[in-house]
Amino acid sequence: MSTRAIVVRDDGGEVRAGVQQVELAGPGKGETLLAVTHSSLNYKDAMAVAGRPGILRGLPMVPGIDAVGRTPDGRSLVVTGAGLGERRHGGLAEQVVIEHATAVPVPEAYTPRQAAAIGTAGVTAALAALALRRHGAPDGPVLVTGAGGGVGGYAVALLSALGHRVVASTGRREALEEHLTGLGAAEVVDRLDPAPGRPLQQQRWAAVVDAVGGGPLVNAIAQTVPGGVVAACGLAASPDLPGTVLPFILRGVVLAGVDSVAIGQDARREAWALLVAHVPGDVVDRLTEREIGLGEVAAAADEVLAGRIRGRVVVDVRR
Repeated sequence: MSTRAIVVRDDGGEVRAGVQQVELAGPGKGETLLAVTHSSLNYKDAMAVAGRPGILRGLPMVPGIDAVGRTPDGRSLVVTGAGLGERRHGGLAEQVVIEHATAVPVPEAYTPRQAAAIGTAGVTAALAALALRRHGAPDGPVLVTGAGGGVGGYAVALLSALGHRVVASTGRREALEEHLTGLGAAEVVDRLDPAPGRPLQQQRWAAVVDAVGGGPLVNAIAQTVPGGVVAACGLAASPDLPGTVLPFILRGVVLAGVDSVAIGQDARREAWALLVAHVPGDVVDRLTEREIGLGEVAAAADEVLAGRIRGRVVVDVRR
């Protein structure tokens, strides 16, 4: 079975990506074929398309950690994470084989395009919000780092709708201030210092949703109040955590990791239910910067990695 897709290949020692036909194995037990209409371009996808190491488990491979489409029996489904575009062919293709247990119905509140625009970014933001609730974050301001990106934008919109006072942190403050306040941010601040500061700093945040990692995450932890909760869900700056244990043992700060890949059906449904309840379609559209076709993915990936995209890029794989 052949399908049109973005394929990342090893071309004589150089990794290249382009639109090609790729052979798919037929669905096995517990799997089904999804006729994809929409996917999205996440930071992880951009890294894969650019040939960055650590994303794709083998080559050739179709990237794309999100997929929205229809099954042969007519069901409209959305899959996020679940190994797509990492250990198995992903959603940047006209067809993809998915596992039944990883798919959820596209909510009636959203179109397929909007479901793709939410994708892993929105689900991750919802899981982070649920982590703050589960770990009992105290009242007070919530910092969202990397607020100009997809995860950050959805976190700002969702947390503000849930009644939190959200402070949005971005390296593009002047350009994005109006956009982020429109999503519900009470305040927009510059990105945190990438160099780790003192292990205990002025107490500022009751909770943090961090999509950046590295030094900014260390500084956010150091500024979190006693008993505060930090949900770590990204590594756009760095996967390193060059800090100390002092905020955890002297302030009781909780560092909650957010996994958006290997999560069960119940967690997926809970995340989507939270989004449906608090993030209407017009907000999803506001968070979608553009829609592109498969042939435009490589160029858009460079923009994503350079931090020039505001929010989300939807891919109509039929184009």
